[in-house]
Amino acid sequence: MSDEIKPSEKRWDASAYDSKHSFVWKYGREVLELLAPREGERILDLGCGTGHLTNQIAATGATVIGLDKSPAMIERARALYPDLRFESADATGFRFDEPFDAVFSNAAIHWMKDQDGVADSVRQALKPGGRFVAEFGGKGNIQKLRSALREVLDAGGYTWDREATRRYYASIGEYATLLEAHGFRVTYATHFDRPTKLDGGESGLQKWLEVFADNELAGVPAADREEVIHQVEQRLRPGLFREGDWFLDYKRLRIVAIKQ
Repeated sequence: MSDEIKPSEKRWDASAYDSKHSFVWKYGREVLELLAPREGERILDLGCGTGHLTNQIAATGATVIGLDKSPAMIERARALYPDLRFESADATGFRFDEPFDAVFSNAAIHWMKDQDGVADSVRQALKPGGRFVAEFGGKGNIQKLRSALREVLDAGGYTWDREATRRYYASIGEYATLLEAHGFRVTYATHFDRPTKLDGGESGLQKWLEVFADNELAGVPAADREEVIHQVEQRLRPGLFREGDWFLDYKRLRIVAIKQ
């Protein structure tokens, strides 16, 4: 399978992701509890990033494979955890010869464009009765930030690629309906607010934008980028900055579904 990344797709800085945004995988510990991996199970970590949660799954005695589309993420995961298996592949087209007891995913599904393809691939990967346990951005996720950033970009006359910046922030109803159409029975679903403290104090929002909003900022000349980020900060500061830290308006969708 090709690892080619299209120009409109997300490119990850794995080192910055790990060093400045560890909250992403640390919040995934709660989803691991929902997964409840057992010794001897075969589990796929879909959108594994740099492999920290993959490693925690492996520590339970389960056999785990980490899969991510980003070659940079997979390279770092292999360096951090050389005894584990990591593969680079698209979530809409991966195939393994041996099925899994569970597919796990944290903070990854909302980045994927073809949700029907993802659901089909997950179903194909599971044994009958296997479980899909996932958490990702839900409806309304980081809406305040997205609105402020786009207002600043539009006011400055900067162009930004709407396809590259599209995210899948679903409601419970939307995602449950999609999974049911692909042969799943949804057994648990919750959509909740999770105000999220960013690493880095005063510079936390800037660091977040540089890693997670690089597609939006791609059309901003380097000489203007600092001012654009400053304007975004000024718009968001009254509601999202307190006691020296930035707290983004995260909303999460957490779900468990069984392959019928």
